[in-house]
Amino acid sequence: MGRTFRIKLHFRRFARRHPWLVFIVRSFSVFSAAFGGVYGFIAGARSSPNDDPYAFAIGVGFLFAMACVGLATMSFRYRMLRKKMRKIAMHNEAMADRNWELQEAEQRTRRLFEAQGDLIVLRDADGRITFANDAYCELAQMDRDALIGSTVKLRVLEQGDAALESNGTRIHDQRIAGPLGPRWIAWREGLVRSDAGETAELQCVGRDVTDRTESERALAQARDQADAASRAKSRFLAMASHEIRTPLNGIIGMSGLLMDTTLTPEQATYVKAVKTSGDALLSLIEELLDYSKIEAGKIDLEHRAFALSGMIEDITELLAPRAQARKIEIAAYVDERLPMEVIGDAARLRQVLLNLAGNAIKFTSSGGVALIVEPGIWPNEISFLVRDTGIGIAPEAQQRIFREFEQADDRIARSYGGTGLGLSISDRIVKRMGGRITLESQPGAGSTFEVSIPLATADGGPKTFTAPDLSGQSIMLVSQHGIEASLTARRLQRWGAQTCMVSDGGVAQALLPERSWHAILIDHALGTADIEALAEAARLHAAQRIVMFTPATRQEMQPSGSSACTGYLVKPLRAASLAARLTDAPDIMAPGIAGDAPIETPAAPSRAGLSILVAEDNEINALLMRSLLGRLGHHAVITTNGEEALESWLSATSAGSPYDLVLMDIQMPQLNGIDATKRIRQLEAGQSGRRTPILALTANTLVEDRYACFESGMDGFLIKPLDRDKLAEALAGLAASRHIAA
Repeated sequence: MGRTFRIKLHFRRFARRHPWLVFIVRSFSVFSAAFGGVYGFIAGARSSPNDDPYAFAIGVGFLFAMACVGLATMSFRYRMLRKKMRKIAMHNEAMADRNWELQEAEQRTRRLFEAQGDLIVLRDADGRITFANDAYCELAQMDRDALIGSTVKLRVLEQGDAALESNGTRIHDQRIAGPLGPRWIAWREGLVRSDAGETAELQCVGRDVTDRTESERALAQARDQADAASRAKSRFLAMASHEIRTPLNGIIGMSGLLMDTTLTPEQATYVKAVKTSGDALLSLIEELLDYSKIEAGKIDLEHRAFALSGMIEDITELLAPRAQARKIEIAAYVDERLPMEVIGDAARLRQVLLNLAGNAIKFTSSGGVALIVEPGIWPNEISFLVRDTGIGIAPEAQQRIFREFEQADDRIARSYGGTGLGLSISDRIVKRMGGRITLESQPGAGSTFEVSIPLATADGGPKTFTAPDLSGQSIMLVSQHGIEASLTARRLQRWGAQTCMVSDGGVAQALLPERSWHAILIDHALGTADIEALAEAARLHAAQRIVMFTPATRQEMQPSGSSACTGYLVKPLRAASLAARLTDAPDIMAPGIAGDAPIETPAAPSRAGLSILVAEDNEINALLMRSLLGRLGHHAVITTNGEEALESWLSATSAGSPYDLVLMDIQMPQLNGIDATKRIRQLEAGQSGRRTPILALTANTLVEDRYACFESGMDGFLIKPLDRDKLAEALAGLAASRHIAA
C-alpha cells in the first residue's frame, strides 16, 4: 500500500505540475473511446442482415462494454464524492462545534470582564469607549450603553506619579470621586489590538487600592511621628544630660578640689565617697546616652590608624588600680604577628574592651583578668579575648545578658549593681563594626568573651613588633599569681627564651644553681624580705634581677644602694618595657629612677599664665573653673551670660590686651555660647590680628551639637564634668604653641 500510495502521489504531483499535458491525455482518451464506440455502432448498423452476425455482436458488445466502463467510472466517482462530502460534513460539524465553543468562551470572558472587580475600559484612537465592564460603569454611575461610543472620563481629584515599564505599560495612581466617596485607583494602561485589520486600542485596567494607600499613608505618618518622637527623645536626653552634668560637674570637680586640701581621715573618706558616687553617676549617664544613640542609629564609626598594642596596654593600665583594689591581677598579651598599627575606630573599640574587662574585674574576686589579642580566623580579622576567673555565667543566661537591661540573674544585679546596658551596647557596637562577640563560660570557672573585628593594616610604619632575640636564654618568673606570669612567660617563649615559673621563693632559690639564668623576674607580692633574699641569692646565677610591682606598692621599695636588684618593672607589664629591660646591660638602680615607673604628680602651673575669659552661668561651675584655672597658674575672668562675655571680649581687645583663650558655655541666658561665638568671629573678620581660641564648655555629647559648635567658629571641646588633666593639657598646649588641640 505504501508503494501504490507513493506512485499515486507522484502521478498527482505530475498532474499538478503539467495540467495541459493531463488535459491532452484525457481529451485523447475520451475522443478515442467515443470514436471507437460510434464507429462500431455505425458499422454494425450499416451491415445487412446477410452480413456476418459475429461482427454485429462484436459491435454491440463493444458498446455495452463502453457503457459498463462509463457506469463503473461514474459509480466510483460518486463514491469518492460522497466520501469527500462526508469528510466535509464532519469538518463543518467540527467547525460549528469549535465556533460554538469560541462563542461560549467569548461570552464567558465578556461576563468575566464585566463582573471583574477591577475597572476595565477600552478606548479607540479618538478616545471613545468601546468597552467598559460593570465596575467601571458603577464608578462612572452610567449605563454601559450610554458609555459605549462616548468620551466620558472619571473625575480625578488627585493625580499620582506615573511610571513607564519596559514593555510600554504606563502605571499611575489617581484619586477618583465615586458614589461611596473618593477612591484611590492604580491604573495600568497599554495598547492592545483586537483584529489585525483594525487600529490598536488603549486598554486601561484599574484596581481599587484605597485600603493599601491609606495604610501606606498611615504608616508614613506613624514613621514621621516615630522620627519626631525619636528626635524629641534625643533632644530630651541631651537636655537631661546637660542639666544632670551641670551639677555633676560641680560635685566631681569640687570634691576633687576638696581632696587636695588638708582633711581628717574621716573627712577624706567622705569626700572620696562623694567623688566615687559622682563618677558612678557619670558612667550611668554615658551608658544611657550611648544606648540612645545606638537605638536612634546615630552611632558613627571612624576609620583612622591607631597603635593596637599601645591601646591594649593603656586599657590594662587604666583598669589596673580597680583590679589591684580587689587584690586581683590584670595583664595583657598582644601577639607579635599582628601589625603595629591598624585602621578602625579606636574609641569605640576601647569602649567595648573597657566594658568587658571592667565587668570581668567586677565579677572576679580571686585570680585575675587577661586581655589577649590574637589573629582571627579570617584575613585582616583580629580577636580580642577577655578572660577572667570569676563567678561564671549559667548556660541559660549566656544569650540573655546581651539584651538591654538584663543580667545573669537577679542576685547578681543586687550584689553587683549596674544597668545591664553595657553588654548590649558592646554587642551593637561590635556588629556595627562588622564583627561578632561570643561567650564561653562555666559557673564558678570564669568566662571568656571573644570579640572578632576586621581591622585593616595601616599603610606605612613598621608592620609588626620587633621582638628581641632571647634564643637560648633562661628566664625565671617568681610569682604567686598566675595571670601576669603566664602571659609574660608566653611572650618570652615567643621571643625564644626558656622560661621557668615558680610560685615560692624557697623553691626559686633551690633552682638557681641548676643553670645560668639570663634574668629572674620577681613579683613584689612575695614580700620585701623574700625579694631581697632571693635577689641576693641570685647574684651569682642571674645577670639581671628584676622586681615587678604595682604603682600602689612603689613606695614600699625604698631606694637602697646595696640592693641586689638590677631593675624594676611596673605591672601590668608593657612589651616594650620588658624587652628594653631584658636587653639593657645590668645595672644597679634605685626604684626612684626606674624608667618604667611613672609617678603621678599634680599638674605644675604654667610658667606664663594665660588670660582666660570664662562664660559660665552656673555659679558653682564658675567657682570650680576659677579655682582650677587659678591652681594651674592662669588668670580667669568670669561672666554669667553671652552678652557679658561679648562685652568683656570687646573691652579687652579694645584695650590692647586680648584674652588668650575663651571658655564658652553653650547654654546661657540672654545670648547662648553659639551666637556669642558667631558674633566674636564676625567682629574678628574685620580686624587684623590673632584669632582668639574658643573652647566649648558643654555637657551635650550629641554629634549635631558638636557640628553646631564647629560651624559657629569654635576650636574644640571640653566636656562636662571637666577633667582636670584634659583641661591642663589643653591649656599647656595653648601656652606652648597657641594652638588648641582638644
